[in-house]
Amino acid sequence: MATFKVSGGKKLKGEIIPQGAKNEALQILSAVLLTPQEVIVKNIPVIRDVMKLIELLGDLGVKVKKITDDTYSFIADDINLEFLNSEEFKAKGAGLRGSIMIIGPLLARFGKGYIPSPGGDKIGRRRLDTHFIGFMKLGAKFEYLPNDQFYKVTAENGKLKGTYMLLDEASVTGTANILMAAALAEGTTTIYNAACEPYLQQLCKMLNRMGAKITGIGSNLLTIEGVDSLGGTEHTMLPDMIEIGSFIGLAAMTESEITIKNCRIPELGIIPDTFRRLGIQLEYRGDDIFIPSQSHYEIESFIDGSILTIADAPWPGFTPDLISIILVTATQARGNVLIHQKMFESRLFFVDNLIDMGAKIILCDPHRANIMGLDKKVPLKGITMSSPDIRAGVAMLIAAMSANGVSTIRNIEQIDRGYQYIDQRLNNIGADIVRID
Repeated sequence: MATFKVSGGKKLKGEIIPQGAKNEALQILSAVLLTPQEVIVKNIPVIRDVMKLIELLGDLGVKVKKITDDTYSFIADDINLEFLNSEEFKAKGAGLRGSIMIIGPLLARFGKGYIPSPGGDKIGRRRLDTHFIGFMKLGAKFEYLPNDQFYKVTAENGKLKGTYMLLDEASVTGTANILMAAALAEGTTTIYNAACEPYLQQLCKMLNRMGAKITGIGSNLLTIEGVDSLGGTEHTMLPDMIEIGSFIGLAAMTESEITIKNCRIPELGIIPDTFRRLGIQLEYRGDDIFIPSQSHYEIESFIDGSILTIADAPWPGFTPDLISIILVTATQARGNVLIHQKMFESRLFFVDNLIDMGAKIILCDPHRANIMGLDKKVPLKGITMSSPDIRAGVAMLIAAMSANGVSTIRNIEQIDRGYQYIDQRLNNIGADIVRID
């Protein structure tokens, strides 16, 4: 198990370029299965989960060619469906939560898709009902084999049929999976209460370039007119909004002067303004975000003087993947804030580590934490801790970089799942992070 040894108290300075978006990559790479023609994808993040998915596509028979470090060519003209029944597929699919995204394309193009119960972060219940209910509304038969922890969906006569559906939740991955399945279905599919995140908009635009007929992009009502086949295309992924938010919080915590390059600011929604509500200064310079060195930042109150609450919500609300970052950043602000993580019931349990470092946090229940900012009067202290999931792991890294002394973070494989060469990139602008394998 690899670890980070972090010497805290270093002020960073310089420019950093965000990686391609992890959450977009898992959808876009799965979509290459929809066509036998070449698909070229650019700005792919070199992270554990994405590389595992590319390997899985290769095992399925996709011809994968690396063009540059972040650009790949995919040709899915000879898919080996028998691999879906292999023990190797069960093992690899179970180790990657993003593997669920291949079911929609396989079902649409080949009439069947199998997947073992996927892994991922241990942040609470992460049900898959939305995916499978959507497939069944399109006419697929669903089977769950509990002894094997295996899901199977098959289309009668190998073809799905368009329909109207109201999603029980605005699931990003559920919407993407159903959308890809509907692209090759017979007739028209209408998806109400669809997710509308920028990553999903990117998928819709890519599919339309491939020949799909999708309208309502960016709204909660998507209409898909099924087509007989899809062709090849080129696609460039957005920068990762979660990484951009992480760098904003890191700059504030460490009193660093950082410029985040090529942010695609219009696609960030309320993320920058949410950090501004913690008192963090941001300046847009073209498509870059400049964060000056700040010795203090003060949390706003609501207009009536009550304590600010920051909660996650479906897009265009605040993304749940940045709740951990907002929480750790607030520990050194001036003032109080209530953090409300609505989506997952285990995502806030990492705060015990922050409390051990000296943060003033009351965990009200599994979903809410009250943070009383230290205003940098009492710095956090270095400790030994273990990363429970991707986002908590980076929150711990930010805390360690701002702390007095040396911290050890174990289980950094979790961080590697979502952040590309994070230690090297931060060391390039002044951090002191040593990876110990």
